[in-house]
Amino acid sequence: MCSMAMPGCSNVENLSPQVIRNVAKEVGELCSNPVEGVKIYPSEDDITNIQATIEGPAGTPYAGGQFRVKLVLGKDFPRVPPKGFFLTKVFHPNVANNGEICVNTLKRDWKSDLGIKHLLLTIKCLLIYPNPESALNEEAGKLLLEQYDDYFTRAKMMTEIHAIPPRGSKDVRDFDDMCPSTSSSSSSSGPQAKKHAGDKKVDKKKKDKKRTLKRL
Repeated sequence: MCSMAMPGCSNVENLSPQVIRNVAKEVGELCSNPVEGVKIYPSEDDITNIQATIEGPAGTPYAGGQFRVKLVLGKDFPRVPPKGFFLTKVFHPNVANNGEICVNTLKRDWKSDLGIKHLLLTIKCLLIYPNPESALNEEAGKLLLEQYDDYFTRAKMMTEIHAIPPRGSKDVRDFDDMCPSTSSSSSSSGPQAKKHAGDKKVDKKKKDKKRTLKRL
């Protein structure tokens, strides 16, 4: 059985067409006007599976990291809040070992008119202001309260190991590729792509001409 707690579960068939339209509209707006430090990766196949990358805020042990998160919309969304998960390993009081996020906005403070943007911003803020009072990772919560330097060092080490991409590497989830509406020139089938293809043909003709001249 597929339960809401399982990140890979799809509830598209259980959501009303109106809810699906509302979610798709907001996701489209986040693609066109992204939130600072947050990049959203919409899925054309499953609107209930929303993934994003959140930049680790400066001044925190998560600075420099790229943290992949997932929001899973259940069949009762928006009446019931979605489940939030960190897909990137992180040492944080409010993130369980399986990546589940514990934050009041996803629990008792949830309101049906709160959108995807608000949720992503809340998760970003959680990296700045952890809440040890509702810790899912008790070790991280205890260190945060009693030995902050040790907490900072441990969290920073985890960030460097799991969240900072190697130098020179490129995230395969390129933002413009995932959100083609933000830049028409990024589309592989757009005019810019055709222009580059034409340039390659011209270059090839020039090379062939040079070879012919050399033979002469």
